[in-house]
Amino acid sequence: MGGERLFGREAEIARLEAFVATAAVAGGGLLLTGDAGIGKSVLLDAAAAKAVESGTRVVRAAGVEFEADMSFAGLHQLVHPLRDELGRLDERSRLALEIATGYRDGSPPEQLTVSNAMLALLAEAAGERPLLLIVDDMPWLDRVSAVVLGFVARRLAGSRIGFLAAFRSDETSFFERGRLPELAVDALSDQAAIALVDDRFPTLTPRVQQRLLADAQGNPLALLELPIALSTHHPAGTPPSLSRRLQSLFASRISNLPSQTRGQLLLAALEGSGDLRIVRDAAIALWGTCSIEEAERARLIQVDSSAGRIAFRHPLTRAAVVELSTSDERGRAHRALADQLPTDSERHAWHLAEAASGPDEEVAALLEAAATRVQRRGDPVGAMALLLRAADLSPDPDDRRRRSVLAAYIGVDITGDLRNVMAVLEPGVLRAPPSVAVAVAGAAYLLNAHGAVDTAHQMLVGAIENSPDPGDEIFTEALWVLLSIACFGARPELVESYRKVVAQGQPAEIIQLLGGTFLEPGRLALPMLDRLDDVIAGLTEDFDPASIIRVGVAALYVDRLPDCRAALWRVVEHGRVGGAITSAIEALILLGVDGLLSGEWDEVTRLADEALALCETHNYQLLSYVARFQHAFIAAARGDESRRKVLTDELVQWAAPRGVGFVLNYAAHTEALAASGRADYETAYQQVMAIGTQPAHALWVILDGVEAAVRTGRRDEAAVQVAALEIGGISSRLALVVAAARALVAVEPDDRPLFEAALAVPGAERWPFELARVHLAYGERLRRAKYPSQARGHLTTARDIFERLRADPWTQRARTELRATGLPATHADAAGKIDLLTPQQREIALLAAAGLTNKQIGDRLFLSPRTIGTHLYQVFPKLGVTSRAALRDALAATQSSDVSDD
Repeated sequence: MGGERLFGREAEIARLEAFVATAAVAGGGLLLTGDAGIGKSVLLDAAAAKAVESGTRVVRAAGVEFEADMSFAGLHQLVHPLRDELGRLDERSRLALEIATGYRDGSPPEQLTVSNAMLALLAEAAGERPLLLIVDDMPWLDRVSAVVLGFVARRLAGSRIGFLAAFRSDETSFFERGRLPELAVDALSDQAAIALVDDRFPTLTPRVQQRLLADAQGNPLALLELPIALSTHHPAGTPPSLSRRLQSLFASRISNLPSQTRGQLLLAALEGSGDLRIVRDAAIALWGTCSIEEAERARLIQVDSSAGRIAFRHPLTRAAVVELSTSDERGRAHRALADQLPTDSERHAWHLAEAASGPDEEVAALLEAAATRVQRRGDPVGAMALLLRAADLSPDPDDRRRRSVLAAYIGVDITGDLRNVMAVLEPGVLRAPPSVAVAVAGAAYLLNAHGAVDTAHQMLVGAIENSPDPGDEIFTEALWVLLSIACFGARPELVESYRKVVAQGQPAEIIQLLGGTFLEPGRLALPMLDRLDDVIAGLTEDFDPASIIRVGVAALYVDRLPDCRAALWRVVEHGRVGGAITSAIEALILLGVDGLLSGEWDEVTRLADEALALCETHNYQLLSYVARFQHAFIAAARGDESRRKVLTDELVQWAAPRGVGFVLNYAAHTEALAASGRADYETAYQQVMAIGTQPAHALWVILDGVEAAVRTGRRDEAAVQVAALEIGGISSRLALVVAAARALVAVEPDDRPLFEAALAVPGAERWPFELARVHLAYGERLRRAKYPSQARGHLTTARDIFERLRADPWTQRARTELRATGLPATHADAAGKIDLLTPQQREIALLAAAGLTNKQIGDRLFLSPRTIGTHLYQVFPKLGVTSRAALRDALAATQSSDVSDD
């Protein structure tokens, strides 16, 4: 490889040469790791030289500490030299990159769109010759750029594009390394270190050389830079760290430059993106000329005039330049850089903020506007940082409080910064009477962290009453939090309070939809479904995690979550790389609900586990209990009684003293489902009644409630409630459930066409658990009506679905009914007497062995307790037993039997 001579790096150079050659024909990525000064940057230079020599085009970027919070700053460095290729992309991809990197105004694109557009741009650039991307100091790359490049780097196989990046060993990054290969750059061997010193400093005495080798410990940069300082005696105590000493040496070299050259180096250090034009224009604005070449001669920077790029030879040099400057010098530099940028750009606002020496409302307003753009672009973490800086610069206490509260609210509602949210707010900011903005953040915090429904409600409603015109944006957020309070409280008076507040203004479209499809879907959803479907269709263009979550919540009870899956998964991925953590938790929960209803229960278990881990890390108590419900539901459906009981008890113990009715409804739902599975219909009925008919969650327990009512002699009562249901038009699931409920309350023979109508609902197969329950109920009715052959088809379908779901209690119910249709048993008992039972006797015996009383068995089979007793009186002598306990043992061999011979 070309460039300066390297010692002791033969293995690393060979690996890099092989990588450059392979990437030029097959694509791929490689990550260099090592300590500061170990030689990563020099190796990147060597790889670049080899690539250019072989005909590969090289595009470079570097992470900059001072721009780590500036969205897409790193990506801008890579896109800038590819502007010609950018113009050849399709309009969607071109606009995505131009808007993201600040070359054009417009509606900010979503992160996935930018990632795909970046892949397309690189493919276009590699059309004529191979392309190598080189990124130094990856840990200092801004979050969104790191995420995009991680996406790109994992998808280069088969292309002619290489990705080469460097990390310090002790630093982390938002860049997802995945399975990318790594090359660890270690310290030089003693032999290589001596060769390097002999080559560069041939006149060093043996004593000085020995001290140099001991101090440098094989670090190449130290071997090259420390000799000039070895005459300085360290004071007593521990000497500075190696990287600190190296930075000090660079500072010494910088200090010897003319003041104007130092100032221009400072411009380059603070500009960050490596844009030579901006640095030169700023220098001319300050001094009338630009003499940056003197710093290049001092080997501190590299200037590529043809490409319009400027880069520091080592990150420590950049840090030394900034450290050596005064605050006044940095302020002048930032202002000069800001003047070279569009006034509506984030970089312009950021530079002005860095230049500010005290409160400045104009700059604070620019930062707040930039935060809005950044959040819409899908970077709430960056938005929160900009708002906090805007608060710092706000001269008016009310503006300062409002901006800090907005930052805190983003922390609560989106980024997952719940443990530290109170530190963001000023001391005493939640004391009465708070503004609406303060109350929004405070109420959201109290609800999510503590489940304090009533306290949060009082705070927010009180603030709204005292501030009749809080502004559209704050009013929208207030309604979102108030709606959440009403939902989680699940009490009529909270819903009524929400209605009154909504009537005070014109709520945003999504708030209107949430009020109808989430808070009161049974009463209000139907007229809103077309509007909701249009909003869901627009999710392909939505990049804001908070916005996507609100649409997903609106879709929850009206069964539109399958259409939201792709967008929700984008939110999950956003959170996994350190972005919108709260939104990611909510997305995991919404995807879990979708999985519960669609029968993907094993996937739901994994999603709920991930959500619970994030809740634990970020102190989201309320959401953690929502995730626990999903575990409890599956445990109930699968007959894991011990786990279900533990989880249900946790839900009740946490929610009851706090008045979180939403979670209490979850607990009741779980109890009802488990009771239905074991044919304890009285318990199931009482649990469904505890939920009531008004909360949205009632839409999930219709089958449990109607079946339990019919089985416990409350058919007429159930018929009245079913007749009032007008929700079948909401979704295919609810159409199936409502039609089945009407069949359940009907009597033979009127029930049969109603069951057939239920099973004929288009799309019913999307909801396997409910579908299987309808098949089971129909099969039971047909069997009892003396149509065993017709019953078997429905019972077999039910059994097969339940088996796939591993819903054991329900599988056993289907198997028992199948046996009762006259199918032969596949296993006999140990004494060979089980086949002496009639199908009905066998069914009764199995239920009695399961612990049901005569009354419970009679309720299930539509027989009187006396008839059940007569059958058991006949069963006992046939099996040679005298008690129910012995009956259970006698039947044990048949409990694992299937009806595969059916």
